[in-house]
Amino acid sequence: QVQLVESGGGLVQAGGSLRLSCGASGRTFTYHTMAWFRQSPGKEREFVARISMGGGSTTYADSVKGRFTISRDNAKNTMTLQINSLKPADTAVYYCAAKPGNTRASRAEEYDYWGQGTQVTVSS
Repeated sequence: QVQLVESGGGLVQAGGSLRLSCGASGRTFTYHTMAWFRQSPGKEREFVARISMGGGSTTYADSVKGRFTISRDNAKNTMTLQINSLKPADTAVYYCAAKPGNTRASRAEEYDYWGQGTQVTVSS
């Protein structure tokens, strides 16, 4: 069982930056692939980025490549998402998610554990 809590969202102007964090409870954080998803009103939850158990492999959605950076610190049971060059289209609730083992999963229904989400709002 992994419990996840996101933080770091807020209101920012276009072109600005935010750093989202996801804290995890439990001793098994290291054994989970971690991911970020986001969801805007009226839209399905979409994949943003994924990081392998050891942190050596990362994958990004095309829409965020070059602007977002996912990382994790297994010693601290935390994952972060550095978001740069924010656009109004990035406005959404951002969720962290976990799935046991190394996986290439990018669909929300494939992930087992979820945080409550943190709101990111980008003004133009």
